[in-house]
Amino acid sequence: MAALAVLMALAAASLAAAVAEGAPWFWPPAGDDPYCLSWRVMVEANNAKNWRTVPPPCVGYVWRYMAWGQYTRDVASVADQIAAYAAQLAAGDDGLDAWVFDVDDTCLSNLFYYQAKQFGAYDPVAFKNWASKAMCPGIPGMAQLFQTLKGRGFRVFILSGRDEQSLASSTAANLAAAGFAGYDRLIMRNEGYRGVSSVVFKSEMRRQLVEGEGYRIRGNVGDQWSDLQGDFLGDRVFKVPNPMYFVP
Repeated sequence: MAALAVLMALAAASLAAAVAEGAPWFWPPAGDDPYCLSWRVMVEANNAKNWRTVPPPCVGYVWRYMAWGQYTRDVASVADQIAAYAAQLAAGDDGLDAWVFDVDDTCLSNLFYYQAKQFGAYDPVAFKNWASKAMCPGIPGMAQLFQTLKGRGFRVFILSGRDEQSLASSTAANLAAAGFAGYDRLIMRNEGYRGVSSVVFKSEMRRQLVEGEGYRIRGNVGDQWSDLQGDFLGDRVFKVPNPMYFVP
């Protein structure tokens, strides 16, 4: 609940700042727009691919979905499913049963960055400046889930497509501040994987965990389908909703 209160407070502050800068004020929340609802379902089902921006008619819809409760309820449902699945598993005494979590919009929220951009095209320089501030709030419920998995004896690896050279320290600090302390390793994209697709990069990192170090990936959690595709996915994958952007 504390994380949710912080997220809502930040949402209010972000909204006030956006209005002050002339951005449209998406309040009160409207009912589901049929076109935008269908578009969001296509995104979550991975039927919509390679889109670069939220469709202009759906910018307000996405903001309302993300900021005014439904997104939080949907994430809580995902977390409940993960917890129920994990409760059926027993971590082995050898310490090799593991989970993999993505960072952006799985552990840490970038809502305020993308909302300020009206959910426009990805800008690597602007995003790097945002991420380097280590101010991303935690995704409600995910830190508690993370600690639950740790408490059950699982190893947890944080696997991110963020650039290691420029964002390693800020990402580690942000994760710690958001309640993700005690993970086993933060794995980020180094210079050898720049320009490589997320599917290829993350598949290789998981391969190293499984074949190189002997870990058994029992669950894999991400907000992008590219987090959850490729090789060495683990026993089960869980998709966190994200209609803000697409990572190939």
